[in-house]
Amino acid sequence: MENPAPAVNLLDLDLYADGPPHDLFTWLRNNEPVHWHPSDTLAAPGFWVVTKYWDVINIERDAKLFSSAAHGALFEEPAEGTDLMLINQDPPQHTRLRNLVARAFTPRVMKALEPHIRDAAGSIVDRVREKGECDFVTELAAELPLVVICELMGVPVEERHKVFDWSNRMIGHEDPEFGTNAEDGRVAALELYQYAQELADDRKASPRDDIVTTLVTAELDGEKLTDVEFNAFFLLLAVAGNETTRNLISGGMLTLFEHPDQRALLESDLDAHLPGAVDEMLRYVSPVKYFRRTATADTEVRGVPIRSGDNVTLWYGAANRDEEIFDDPQTFDVTRSPNEHIAFGGRGPHYCLGVALAKLEIRVMFEEILTRLPGLEPAGGASRLRSLLINGIKHMPVRWAA
Repeated sequence: MENPAPAVNLLDLDLYADGPPHDLFTWLRNNEPVHWHPSDTLAAPGFWVVTKYWDVINIERDAKLFSSAAHGALFEEPAEGTDLMLINQDPPQHTRLRNLVARAFTPRVMKALEPHIRDAAGSIVDRVREKGECDFVTELAAELPLVVICELMGVPVEERHKVFDWSNRMIGHEDPEFGTNAEDGRVAALELYQYAQELADDRKASPRDDIVTTLVTAELDGEKLTDVEFNAFFLLLAVAGNETTRNLISGGMLTLFEHPDQRALLESDLDAHLPGAVDEMLRYVSPVKYFRRTATADTEVRGVPIRSGDNVTLWYGAANRDEEIFDDPQTFDVTRSPNEHIAFGGRGPHYCLGVALAKLEIRVMFEEILTRLPGLEPAGGASRLRSLLINGIKHMPVRWAA
């Protein structure tokens, strides 16, 4: 065994100033794949750090032994109503709610959305194309997920930046740029709940052909979503569907800038290589850093005793670079195959509902960007988000031949 574990605090946001600490994760995978991380904070009173691929998947699949509901999936103290979110529930409650909302993400719905998504992506690129420069994050990457959420939920497109603001305040309250704090994050959540309720009330009175109507009228075994359940799902979709896709597009573009050979290979045959490149971006960037589970009984992982009530954290970016699963995992390779990454979760009950939608948005946006902004290149450094949850980029100036 090598030297003892580096004395690194995973709760210290400065640790992520230049991206995830992959050197630390490599050490942990090879030496202490189930590592006890001391902590004296109320929200994270010591926790296990799990960094190996199959350990993450096996824990995610065993929701009875490793609960999302006991203390929530995040370190932060759950705000009012967040116990009704899918990420903070266990079966059977989770199964009921997931089955009710899953009908909004069927292949038929996704196929119907593709023309709208493609038109939206083209319009987004059109708005900046003649400028020759822009902030890639706010003017390109952030726009499509917002427009799609509006399309999905029936939010007027001109109000999409309300969703952007609420999302930033909730996810970015640890970042001084947004000038917020945990209390303002809770206020943003309440404002979003109120907005969701107004949408639900409107669709109950005047049904339309949109997902809000589908969700507020859907029945499964005679049950419907309650108002509070709908509001919690709207918040989850607004944040998860916005933040993760935005930061994957931004992080994926930064990765292409950093690997010009892979970008050239991708652009040499976009149709052939882009689907695989999207999966490799997801593996390499891993926009969601971690989720938490709580052990409901004494058990063990990889021979390490875990006590009932212990916090167990699953680090997706670390698992996505597991040397036992991926050949040369620190290398970005747009032709990597197979590529069974777990950026969307570990195929358990919490596997992301929006996988097909996210991949569609990412693929279409890169098609537009790479074909219609010739010579796209950085015009300055990327500014990273201070967040324990999201591997994100706030700003990335770019330029191209207008």
